[in-house]
Amino acid sequence: MLSEHLFQKEITVTKEVELAYLLSLPTDYNDSEKEFPLLLFLHGMGERGNDLELVKRHGPLKLAEKQSFPFILLAPQCPLELSYSTWALYLDDLMALIDHISTVYRVDAQKIYVTGLSMGGYGTWEIAKKYPDRFAAAAPICGGGSIKGIERLKDVPVWAFHGEKDDVVPLDEGEKMVQALQDVGGNVKLTVYPDAAHDSWTDTYRNPDLYTWLLQQEKK
Repeated sequence: MLSEHLFQKEITVTKEVELAYLLSLPTDYNDSEKEFPLLLFLHGMGERGNDLELVKRHGPLKLAEKQSFPFILLAPQCPLELSYSTWALYLDDLMALIDHISTVYRVDAQKIYVTGLSMGGYGTWEIAKKYPDRFAAAAPICGGGSIKGIERLKDVPVWAFHGEKDDVVPLDEGEKMVQALQDVGGNVKLTVYPDAAHDSWTDTYRNPDLYTWLLQQEKK
């Protein structure tokens, strides 16, 4: 005769994760005691690993070497522990990093933004969906992802960018996300570069309108 038994035990598993990062402060950071907006930048797949110089290859950190931004620029590097390592594996760790930076530097908690390209574009959608209460705006570039939980982004302004000729992350991947967010009443817009392939980030990050738009967004 068989009898059924249930054994239940809660087990908490912790893993130590190291995230190396680059940080760029506004030139006037030390001139006052005011708080500054923070822009989290998530790089693409080719910049994973343990060489922080790779993170400067594209995006705001590359430009920050020649110009100043009115943001605290935070650019972590995704570890390459596994061949499929992506930002989706480190969303909680990224938020812990933001929390840490916010204790060390004067961060305006109402003006925290996220942007990223390619793999970082996917990561931008995912982290904004998971932590919509933390981000004032998101700017995913040539990214996509799952529309599951997209309604959580309803109150987070999103400006997405994509190249029409992108053969790495097809345009319809970005359009799918934008349409899903529009369907739930989200504040979202999409800029498509008709002649651009996968590199839709160069023109985007060189466009001052992006940074003006970000600074206009603030958590209520």
